[in-house]
Amino acid sequence: MTDTVISSATREVVIGFERPFVMIGERINPTGRKMLAEEMRSGDFSRVEADALAQVAAGAHMLDVNAGVPLADEPALLATAVKLVQSVTDVPLSIDSSVIEALEAGVDAYVGKPLINSVTGEPEVMERVLPLVARAGAAVVAISNDETGISEDPDVRFEVARRIVNAAADFGIPSHDVVVDPLVMPIGAMKTAGRQVFQLVRRLRDELGVNTTCGASNVSFGLPNRNSITGTFLSMAIGAGLTSAIMNPLHAEVKTAVMAGDVLAGNDENCAAWISEHRDRGAPGAVGLPAAAAGTGTGERPRRRGGRRARVG
Repeated sequence: MTDTVISSATREVVIGFERPFVMIGERINPTGRKMLAEEMRSGDFSRVEADALAQVAAGAHMLDVNAGVPLADEPALLATAVKLVQSVTDVPLSIDSSVIEALEAGVDAYVGKPLINSVTGEPEVMERVLPLVARAGAAVVAISNDETGISEDPDVRFEVARRIVNAAADFGIPSHDVVVDPLVMPIGAMKTAGRQVFQLVRRLRDELGVNTTCGASNVSFGLPNRNSITGTFLSMAIGAGLTSAIMNPLHAEVKTAVMAGDVLAGNDENCAAWISEHRDRGAPGAVGLPAAAAGTGTGERPRRRGGRRARVG
């Protein structure tokens, strides 16, 4: 079993096989959010604070923090955002930037063991990011593209991931501290995007023994009713072995699909999280077996095929 432990000063989150799926809140990111970008550039972090609190209240286990504001001092912004978020919540953080100086500033400001997001397969990127990961004793997101771009061939993306895992080992970073992003493409533009990710996640788990994550909302980009696509994708990906995702926990439909995927994958022990989230405490079944376990919710017990009643208990 592979466990990736991420921590703040007072809380640990474990990403791992056969463990509950880890939801990493995506909202603290100015990309595509003009108002947030303008506020951060001007030194107003009130929306960052509100987004942090709202995502944790909605069930996020971790938060991704990005400060990529064009023409701004990204290292200073990221350090400020990290300190602020850690002052209002104790969930661990993913420190997110493509700028090494910003990653360094964010890591220096952080208290605990962060997830550094991210490193790619380009040799020069690995040579810059992986020493920082090693010095910080952090974990890292490994994105499976390199200097050739994002391959449409999942076998090529797998080999890029293997290369990053091997390079990390050369810097003393164990494979359990490498969380691979197999790269989710928009399903509207590539009809095999879902199948490719499911295939890659299984191989990454079975052959490399690493945990996985992704930017979940990418899959539904450009489509109507995006939350249904994203939620269904995540529940299927959990079945394939995906262990975490950067996502929006404020979308109830997506969160519900994640929790259902955990139940059906056997990662929610005794369905405890599902029951806690969804049970009507005044409804039949609120004491002892929940209604869903005691029957079908329509007054009948579950039936075997052929109409024979199934026993419960």
